[in-house]
Amino acid sequence: MTQPRVTISGLTKYYGETLVLDDVNLSVAPHEVVCLIGASGSGKSTLLRCINKLTEYDHGTIALDGVSVDDPAWGRHGLYRKVGIVFQAYNLFPHMSVMENITLAPIKVHGMDKNAAIARGQELLTAFGLGEFGKAYPEQLSGGQQQRVAIVRALATKPEVLLLDEVTAALDPELVGDVLAIIRRLKGEGMTMVIVTHEMGFAREVADRVCFLDGGRIVEEGEPKKLFSAPENPRTRKFLERIIAAGRL
Repeated sequence: MTQPRVTISGLTKYYGETLVLDDVNLSVAPHEVVCLIGASGSGKSTLLRCINKLTEYDHGTIALDGVSVDDPAWGRHGLYRKVGIVFQAYNLFPHMSVMENITLAPIKVHGMDKNAAIARGQELLTAFGLGEFGKAYPEQLSGGQQQRVAIVRALATKPEVLLLDEVTAALDPELVGDVLAIIRRLKGEGMTMVIVTHEMGFAREVADRVCFLDGGRIVEEGEPKKLFSAPENPRTRKFLERIIAAGRL
């Protein structure tokens, strides 16, 4: 049996006295794409950020390929090499060119040779239709282009797991398709991904498994076709009814 790439057991997180994650258990196999869905405040983004310890948790364990994320063997930056993350707000440095944004972590954090980092960055930019924008600055790009650069930046360190947090939420509708096409491509290349998304049609298309969170718990999970067409949990049904009524599925 193949060891899970990501294993989450009994994960609990409080913000003050507010319980945000309540005994969450989840495993993600190598090359699997898992989409996390649910209403705002259900714990999706917090769960995502706990995986690479951008957010500390109170109880439970998270392991990558069987090694706890708390293991000192990761060193200061080892976890960030293995797990890339992309946010909805891009988080690009405005005073740096596209190429400088992409190569900053590989060079400064992970010690990659500068020329090798630039070559890797150019290869990725070209692959994602941004080959001519290496010298441009973020403000010169559209929202969709900035989000693609953010994904390229996350891929520059050759991560084995990619976390995507509502990466289309800040985009105009006509730009969403470009970003979703990149995620489809990454799935085709075998990237392991955990995706927080409000794009239900996309989740149904790209996910191997969908997890519905409510009140900080995964209350139902399964293959997209089954979960979206015949959910078993009443809370899942109620959520999807609202999504359908809003024309989002």
